Amino acid sequence: MRYLKHLVSALAFALAAAAPAWAGERLNQILDTKVLRVGTPGDYRPFAIKTDSGYQGHDIDTIEAMAKELGVKIEYVPTTWPNLLKDLQANRFDVAVGGITRNVPRLRYAAMLPGYAPFGKVALVRTEDKAKFKTVQDLNQPGVRVIKNPGGTNEAFVLQNLTAAQVSTHEKNAEIPALIASGKGDVMITETYEALHYSKADPRLAAAFIDAPLTPTNWLGFMLPAEDADYLRVMNFTWDLLDKRGALKVIDDKWLR
Repeated sequence: MRYLKHLVSALAFALAAAAPAWAGERLNQILDTKVLRVGTPGDYRPFAIKTDSGYQGHDIDTIEAMAKELGVKIEYVPTTWPNLLKDLQANRFDVAVGGITRNVPRLRYAAMLPGYAPFGKVALVRTEDKAKFKTVQDLNQPGVRVIKNPGGTNEAFVLQNLTAAQVSTHEKNAEIPALIASGKGDVMITETYEALHYSKADPRLAAAFIDAPLTPTNWLGFMLPAEDADYLRVMNFTWDLLDKRGALKVIDDKWLR
């Protein structure tokens, strides 16, 4: 009987050793089809913006470099900030990019790659009005018109901290800076890099609170479904490889400096 037990154990070990080591379902799907589905709202400069010719920005260059390393092509999938996490959970895409804040509510339901682009919440205002806004209290006044985009952490900040201001919602984030510049609103709550981008592009606009952001420093990150450990391992490896080669710094210098 003891011999039989040893024989069964040895046979089971041999079969396990001979069995192919399959990767997770999502990773296999991506590598077999050679397609990585990338979701993005495509409305957040300088990270991801939809243009007539496609998508461009920091996150677009980064995910394209990762796809090249993986040996796959990218299929871009439009989404919105209110539906970003829902669409990820519904398997509409394999990774979400476009200036996504790393935070606990998102990490409760998804995974995120290492943080990049440290930032804080700031305000985009008209240049002529910049001196008026020195504190959150200056923004939180009945006479201040705040325009927000729905569904993201900028909206959450507005709803929590600017309850006395006149708050309106505009669906297309990329159109809000022009509304502020033309006087249809006074304040857009955004993040360091978007405010700097628009203030450099349009002299009518200024980035307030850049040196002392309204929130503690946070980082952006690519968001992924968390069910496939093999997929997460490979994506983290690819990010780390590009980082060690200096490729991520080149992209940072192009878009964020």
